[in-house]
Amino acid sequence: MSTYLPTIRQLQYLVALHEHGHFGRAAESCFVSQSTLSAGIRELESLLGVTLVERSRRVVRFTALGEQVVEKAHRLLREAEELSDLVQAAGKPLSGTLRMSVIPTIAPFMLPRILPRLKRERPELKLMLREETSHDAVESLQHGRVDCVLLALPFATGEVEMAHIADDQLYVAFPKDDPRDPPDSIPASMIDEGRLLLLEDGHCLKEHALAACNRPELRASATMIGTSLHTLVQMVDNDLGLTMLPEMALDAGILNGTDVVARPLRAKNAKREIALIWRKNSPRSEEFELLAEELREG
Repeated sequence: MSTYLPTIRQLQYLVALHEHGHFGRAAESCFVSQSTLSAGIRELESLLGVTLVERSRRVVRFTALGEQVVEKAHRLLREAEELSDLVQAAGKPLSGTLRMSVIPTIAPFMLPRILPRLKRERPELKLMLREETSHDAVESLQHGRVDCVLLALPFATGEVEMAHIADDQLYVAFPKDDPRDPPDSIPASMIDEGRLLLLEDGHCLKEHALAACNRPELRASATMIGTSLHTLVQMVDNDLGLTMLPEMALDAGILNGTDVVARPLRAKNAKREIALIWRKNSPRSEEFELLAEELREG
């Protein structure tokens, strides 16, 4: 049996280096100096008697064994987080620190409504927010960097628990006075594939919009160019095409000050589900259910 056990701090250094691929950025993420992080990893290698990281001036490469150790380290760090969560969950619910990732097509429209009330009614809750795409947010959840994620479904989340928050209708937005402006809703068949503007890859709203339209040619023809919904609205306002917007963005006033109008998309699945997800069997499940209830009320 090994007489040496890695410390949590050494494992955190190793995982951070793997995530960032750079000693300086990894050290910044751990709030330590680069020399401290480097020394911690060297000590880990020395005491284990193996090489985990191949170093050169420009490249950081993990050995095959190093990759296996990082994978195991993720699980150990997650277990350590859950141990801390178990103790915290025994105290007052929705108090202390809670780390939540929120996707960019929800954060600017939903959070301004909710955060002031949470701060007022849950003064002991310290909510640490990260804005990330769905893929990165789910990865952060799996690796223990965050405790829960507010995102839109359907999306591949893996083994998680979830709470439904709301359904969010999809709308088609286009320039004012467009001759094809119907009085109520727009069928997917009416969308001009040559003028459709969507968010760049990585944003799940793009997939939700394309899936709702159920027109394969749109996927091939759509211009995926926008980095944010606000950018897409400005492009539509300048008559560069049309786009898809969620109802929560419209309710938040994203079209204010523009000559863009929006009509509901008429399709079978013309909506996305807003949900809060967290790791399966988390000791803070009851807290996340309470948070979901707070989000619904917002």
